[in-house]
Amino acid sequence: MARRRQAVTIRHVAEDAGVSLQTVSRVINNEPNVRPAMKERVQDSIDRLGYVPSIAAQRMSGSRSYLILALNDRERTIEDWKSRQGTDWVDQMLLGGMLKCAEHGYRMIFELVDTHNDHVERELKAAIAALQPDGIILTPPHSDNALITGLLAAQKIPFARIGSREPGPGLPMTMDDEGAARLATRRLIELGHKRIGFIAGPTDYHIADWRIDGWRSAMEGAGLATDDLCERGDFGFTSGLAAARKLLDLADRPTAIIASSDQMATATVEIARERGLRIPDDLSLISFDNTPIVRFTEPPLAAIDQPIAATIARAVELLIQAAGGEPMPSEPVNVAAAFVERASIGPAPDTNDA
Repeated sequence: MARRRQAVTIRHVAEDAGVSLQTVSRVINNEPNVRPAMKERVQDSIDRLGYVPSIAAQRMSGSRSYLILALNDRERTIEDWKSRQGTDWVDQMLLGGMLKCAEHGYRMIFELVDTHNDHVERELKAAIAALQPDGIILTPPHSDNALITGLLAAQKIPFARIGSREPGPGLPMTMDDEGAARLATRRLIELGHKRIGFIAGPTDYHIADWRIDGWRSAMEGAGLATDDLCERGDFGFTSGLAAARKLLDLADRPTAIIASSDQMATATVEIARERGLRIPDDLSLISFDNTPIVRFTEPPLAAIDQPIAATIARAVELLIQAAGGEPMPSEPVNVAAAFVERASIGPAPDTNDA
């Protein structure tokens, strides 16, 4: 029977190069306090032996784990995965985070936590003890969960709070939700719309209220009423159906709607068709997610393109710098969103000007 080839370890590299384990670790981690000749000698051994550095080897320096832990809401994430409706928040999150981690020799670990679970403290402590991450990324609604943020502060782990600008521990980071809603609303106003409806997210997400603020400020800035034009959903399709029905059944219905998620936007498309309304001739529509779903509707939907990947990448970068001893920014970090115009918006119908 053939003998299985023994895996090459950091000890083999150290013996081959005639140096200490700590020296090999410093070379692997690209630390500055290694003489060029010594670095070349160790690298020659690594190349000749075919050694692939492990996280355990990287940790030997004792100061870092070379891991960033990202936490997302368990219930909503699993629901999105099971529905297979094209939501790509997690994809974009991993894209930005994993690529930025790779640039710095780090790994990103992705975990799901239920923010409403009584066991959240125990789950987090277990994850931290097992992984010893150099930094943690919180996404909504975890970003403003005092139990979670307080626990991380007590553990003295640098962390970023995505979608948060509340005072407290950790670095608040936003994706310009208020400004993006204002931008979308102003574009519709430019097209002559005066009755612009807004389908907001649930109250347990602060970003939902920021988007309402952006929409309302643009409307009020143009002297337009907002009284009966805002409905809430939970970001899901079914809630979008209910909200769209309420708006489109108004006696003076909106001629444009901004929906705070792709699923609520596609739900609005369905209700518009039930009512015999053509998009964009009778109703203009903008989604707050530029996911694959909105690009393949008929017509394709104009959308706010949230900079999820860029925001997570920036969070990773700042956390790695903090692990190296650099201070975190003293003010909230905002990454600007973009607006993608597509065929779902057009001039307000003539009835709007009557």
